[in-house]
Amino acid sequence: MNENNPMTKRHAVCIPYPAQGHVTPMLKLAKLLNANHNFHISFVNTHHNHRRLLRSHGPNGVSGLPSFRFHSISDGLPAADNPDATQDIPALCNSINQKGSTAFRDLLSNLDFAGDAPPVSCVVADAGMAFAVEVAEELGLPVARFWTASACGLLGYAQHECLIQMGIIPLPDSSCLTNGYLDKVVEGIPSMEGITLKHLPSFIRTTDINDFMLNFIPHRVRTISTSNCPLILNTFEALDDPTLQTLVATNITKTPVFPIGPLSLHLTKTPVHPKIRSNLLPEDPCCLPWLDTKPPGSVIYVNFGSVTVLTPNQVTEFAWGLVNSMQSFLWVIRPGLVGPGEPGSTALTIQELVDGAQGRGMLMSWCDQEKVLAHSSVGGFLTHCGWNSTIEALSHGVPMVCWPFFAEQMTNCWFCCEKWGVGAEIGELRIEEVERVVRMVMEGDKGKEMKRKTGEWKKLAEDATMNPNGSSYLNFNKLVNHLIGA
Repeated sequence: MNENNPMTKRHAVCIPYPAQGHVTPMLKLAKLLNANHNFHISFVNTHHNHRRLLRSHGPNGVSGLPSFRFHSISDGLPAADNPDATQDIPALCNSINQKGSTAFRDLLSNLDFAGDAPPVSCVVADAGMAFAVEVAEELGLPVARFWTASACGLLGYAQHECLIQMGIIPLPDSSCLTNGYLDKVVEGIPSMEGITLKHLPSFIRTTDINDFMLNFIPHRVRTISTSNCPLILNTFEALDDPTLQTLVATNITKTPVFPIGPLSLHLTKTPVHPKIRSNLLPEDPCCLPWLDTKPPGSVIYVNFGSVTVLTPNQVTEFAWGLVNSMQSFLWVIRPGLVGPGEPGSTALTIQELVDGAQGRGMLMSWCDQEKVLAHSSVGGFLTHCGWNSTIEALSHGVPMVCWPFFAEQMTNCWFCCEKWGVGAEIGELRIEEVERVVRMVMEGDKGKEMKRKTGEWKKLAEDATMNPNGSSYLNFNKLVNHLIGA
């Protein structure tokens, strides 16, 4: 097939789960299909996130291009109190998977009758949007399922049913959260030897057998294990080969697996239009000139992602730990990062932070994280261990100070620290502990070894994506062949 012939152009509909951490990798994949393989793209957000893009980037942020267009469907929830907030995850999972199929089917029908675009020819659906896979299969369209979280996270989630059968979860009582119960080593998971309960995805931390997420996640894993469509992962074989082998050997997936990442490295050699952007919050570019004034490797970048919520007390522990570490730091404090507390307490803490750092610290509301991690002055990353942040740090050779917040971030943290040698975990959140771990990563011998390891992973990631014989390069071509029905 001649992919440059408009008469043979393919039309891929890409639908992410409606949260920033899912939208970002799906948009990267869509950009690559559009720029490198001549796919017309229909990118489907929810109405809520479509409006967030409008507020962040203006009308041009969703106007798209002739061959790359944005669409939206309802998530079935009432309008959010905070129009820029990440929505309640259990409520969103429940609502959109109950009500999304009708809206998605109607959208596909409308796209088919749009005269200025090719007919829909395939679907790429987030693994959290099972209804979209079902609709595509009903219509006989080639479909691929994109698990946008980590491979190790998927393996961790796949243990939930076994742990329930063994009586380990749900927790016997709430004291298990603090009495050391979560330090129990979970035996018998290939490629996870020695992992503890506290490093398995956090949805196990409930005493309620009917907890929504405790039951929702195993159901999602089952949809993968019984699916007929291939599974896309934003990782590369050299990094995750033992985990990938386990996913196949234990029948967590029975279909082809396409590890095509890191997607960000594919994009470094792909010209894409700057109008196609994924950030649901406006970016502040002022940090880049500030980073230009700092010596190489001297700044620790701090970002807890789009979902984490800190208490005012946690902000205080992080703030003064960073100040006392005597390192320069760039800290993203997005709207909604800090939860309720005494009026004015957080504002006071942040002002003290700026004053106490004596010019070493900079605060900002949001940024282009890839540009920050690629900057030569950044020598470490204090992170919540979301998968996008983790794979981006590895791609740029930046070691991590790990403080996971929830979900599979716990598992990503364990792999960073115990398997890949690129992270150091903060234990009990105290000023002294933050200071200790930040100093260790930025100045200590362990930090130097972590920097060496991240450099090795960076080279392997580049080879996987940029070498025509690289594993991710070849897997991406296999994905394209599946989507075009070759």
